[in-house]
Amino acid sequence: MSKNEISYISTRNGNESKNFSGAMEQGLARDGGLFIPDRWPDLSDKLWNHIESMSITDIGSALAQTFVPEIPADRLESLVEDAISFDAPLVHLHDDLYVLELFHGPTLAFKDYGARFMARMMSYRAEQASQRMVILVATSGDTGSAVGRAFEGVDNVDVCLLYPSGKVSPLQEQQLTTIGGNVTALEVEGTFDDCQKLVKDAFSDSKLRDELILSSANSINIARLLPQMFYYGRGLAQLEESDSVHFCVPSGNFGNLTAGMMAAQTGMSVGQFIAGTNVNDVVPEFLESGNFSPRASQKTISSAMDVGNPSNLERIRSFYPDVVELRQHLWAASFNDDACRTVIEEVYQSYDYILDPHTAVGYLAANSYRKEQESDQPVIILGTAHPAKFSDIVEPLIDTEIPLPGALKESMEKEKKSVRMYASYPKFKSFLREQYS
Repeated sequence: MSKNEISYISTRNGNESKNFSGAMEQGLARDGGLFIPDRWPDLSDKLWNHIESMSITDIGSALAQTFVPEIPADRLESLVEDAISFDAPLVHLHDDLYVLELFHGPTLAFKDYGARFMARMMSYRAEQASQRMVILVATSGDTGSAVGRAFEGVDNVDVCLLYPSGKVSPLQEQQLTTIGGNVTALEVEGTFDDCQKLVKDAFSDSKLRDELILSSANSINIARLLPQMFYYGRGLAQLEESDSVHFCVPSGNFGNLTAGMMAAQTGMSVGQFIAGTNVNDVVPEFLESGNFSPRASQKTISSAMDVGNPSNLERIRSFYPDVVELRQHLWAASFNDDACRTVIEEVYQSYDYILDPHTAVGYLAANSYRKEQESDQPVIILGTAHPAKFSDIVEPLIDTEIPLPGALKESMEKEKKSVRMYASYPKFKSFLREQYS
């Protein structure tokens, strides 16, 4: 690795250093920390000062070539173009509020960007190393289907999806349990946090990792975050005036927001990051009190955000170790299900726009921030999922049937296939050994 190239170190210490491919394959650092770049290059002149009207693949290629220097630029460009084959349109909602629609990929959720990029990177890595990988994924909703579809049929890669039984929407469950082939769905009796702990325990098990080559496609993996930087740039590229723009992110595990902060570290122009959470409000509470108190998650209608111990807060705190400094960059608020239901109905009636329950949290947070700060600066809300994925919640509120996109209709017609399991690490470890050794 050249001294001029970026390497990846743990959030907990700088002793372990990997190139991008190595950090992607390992997923979690040996000390349990998360990988972050060892430095932040200033891309103002190379990218951000010339962002107007740039395509998402142009933005993606520029960022990827900076952060993945070990892959030849022409091959990397083709990987980006293959992975990001759909845009992220910016929709003007009203006043200075915009929605960046991130649900135009194969599974109609923002996770498609990261999952498809990572699948192609993993496939390239497996091809170069002539090895077989096992991807472990804990999902609270959309991640599982996005990763499963992205890796479906990929050579030399197996995927194991862990999801909490009864705590994802019926449509989400159909999407992630009907892929088959090299993709196995584990239906865990527990919460998303239980699923995430099983994955983390597996990565921390040195004996298991001597037997299997494990990696992760959750937002703990740096390869998921890099492509999520792309669409922040694409949002700015479509805005006529990009000075003092705020980004509002519906947040659960905080990977999506972390990617935006990573882009800001390289010179992306942004006023403030605004995080909207549901009643799982550990981050708003942390910003207010300075004390981080993780706890069991509560079930809500914005199920993909039901996270009581968000992993990526560790990355955010590594960027801004002092909570006083962090407050200058991040504002957060939480909202309950009743508030979400009300705003879905109001936005549809007033602006003929349908919010899913997650984007509704973002809309509430954006309005609350603007009111508290008396701000009239533009806010880009990240629209994280197509409302049809939550038709059972949204349709009764707007009294209108949401047309089911073709990809969702196809999933609903397939047979569910899952393996039920208690949230027990010994049982999970035995399953991995039997399935993949």
